[in-house]
Amino acid sequence: MTEDAYIHEIVPGVAGGPLLFLFHGTGGNEHQLMGFGRELLPSATLVSPRGDISEHGASRFFRRTGEGVYDMGDLARATQRMGGFVRQKIDAVKPSHVIGLGYSNGANILAATLFADPALFDAAVLMHPLIPFEPDIKGSLAGKAILITAGRRDPICPPDITARLEVHLRAADAGVVLAWHEGGHEMRQTELDAVTSFLASYRDAVPISDRTTQ
Repeated sequence: MTEDAYIHEIVPGVAGGPLLFLFHGTGGNEHQLMGFGRELLPSATLVSPRGDISEHGASRFFRRTGEGVYDMGDLARATQRMGGFVRQKIDAVKPSHVIGLGYSNGANILAATLFADPALFDAAVLMHPLIPFEPDIKGSLAGKAILITAGRRDPICPPDITARLEVHLRAADAGVVLAWHEGGHEMRQTELDAVTSFLASYRDAVPISDRTTQ
């Protein structure tokens, strides 16, 4: 897997500190979540790929045939490609922790990548994910911290599907937090506050280089 598997933006952080992957929603790009990522983890190296699929000019990470109807073959392709991209960045950066954060379509590719290789991420933030299929999780998620944020009136990600995802993740032994707001598919301040709180422990993560001197 080559470095240019995706058009992406990378912003270096503290050497040996956290590595934060950011995955945009449909119609976004590699810049969409960078400011939020820097606010969340000021010392982290940030990596944000742009989806390699165009849906009527809107960037996505995999194809779909309708709202909530996924092209499962293309999702498998995208999952394999993203896994290779993530592994390469981890090998290059050698971080203290690896965290993924995705919104909407970005949350879906993050979740699929996590299902395929649970060892890649220490923590994941899935903002308004839609997983309308039973996940095939390749191993245990024990020790993985996962935050799901969702709207109780989300017309794109129905609450019952969100609740079902929580059940699947808990069955794989993940440490799951589910944070609801009363709106729809939009991000709300209470949701952003929940993400900030969830990732607070990684703000002060000790870089690998510093651990050897303690």
